[in-house]
Amino acid sequence: MANEKQMRQQTNASFRFVIDVDDERQAAFTECTLPNIEWDAEELKEGGLNSYTHQLPGRRKATKVSLKNGIGKSGLLNWYIEAISKTVSRKKLTITLLNSLQESVVVWNIENAYPIKWSGPQLRTDGNTLAIQTLEFICGDVTVKLS
Repeated sequence: MANEKQMRQQTNASFRFVIDVDDERQAAFTECTLPNIEWDAEELKEGGLNSYTHQLPGRRKATKVSLKNGIGKSGLLNWYIEAISKTVSRKKLTITLLNSLQESVVVWNIENAYPIKWSGPQLRTDGNTLAIQTLEFICGDVTVKLS
């Protein structure tokens, strides 16, 4: 993608988390707080068994992902504005960690993501890209793929 290549040449190499929304590259970020994948455990006490309690897996707890210090296209901001207007639009979010050679190291695929928080940046007139300070998303199903 020419815009991505141009964006990378004009920015610092520390923007190593690249974001795709519905398989279209949208932004690059320097920081990413990945979702904590945690499951509820249901305790089951068995009569006459006093040495331990059975613990059965329950539902996965709700999780969020947070991206900080980003630059990108207006697609992410437009998606957030849609969410403000109460138009529910869940999308596939792909976060790719790149190494210093811009090669994929780890890919997180998040289904049914939904933006819930946006913190604005300090605006600058010397750039032609949309600066994004912090975005937070609710996560659906999360899968991880090592490259």
